[in-house]
Amino acid sequence: MGEGSARTPEDLARYIKEHGIDADLVRPPRETPSVAAAARAVGCAPEQIIKSLVFLIDGQPHLVIANGDARVSYRRLATHFGVNRKRVRMASPGEVLELTGYPAGGVPPFGLCSPLPVLMDPGVLDQESVYGGGGDDHTLVRISTAELRRITQPTLITIVANRDVSHT
Repeated sequence: MGEGSARTPEDLARYIKEHGIDADLVRPPRETPSVAAAARAVGCAPEQIIKSLVFLIDGQPHLVIANGDARVSYRRLATHFGVNRKRVRMASPGEVLELTGYPAGGVPPFGLCSPLPVLMDPGVLDQESVYGGGGDDHTLVRISTAELRRITQPTLITIVANRDVSHT
């Protein structure tokens, strides 16, 4: 992949079709700069918005999927991998683009240019369906959590800080 050839929502749509994934791309009528704004734009609960983040853990890239309103715990990632907390860092926007093919802020939970090991917080599975990055900052992908789990084959670990276990 050369410079300037970032993937787009159209690439993700093609991936979804080619792999028979039960998911839809959604273009909300207004901007979605935050989890709350995205939830309002598509008419869902904030917990149904997920984020797909790239972390480098001891130099190895991993895709980390968590509920959008949760904060990922670097300490929990380090503990899971048995490394010092200083060996865990979020990828830079340039690294995200290079590793996934998509710009930071639009990274989908699947269909990346190179497969990455996936870590998913179990809280994601508390939802029946979720909305994640759809390839750019104006597009979301809607998918059932059962289908998301089937496609990504994640390692399920509690990776969010101060997980709120109460449900409203």
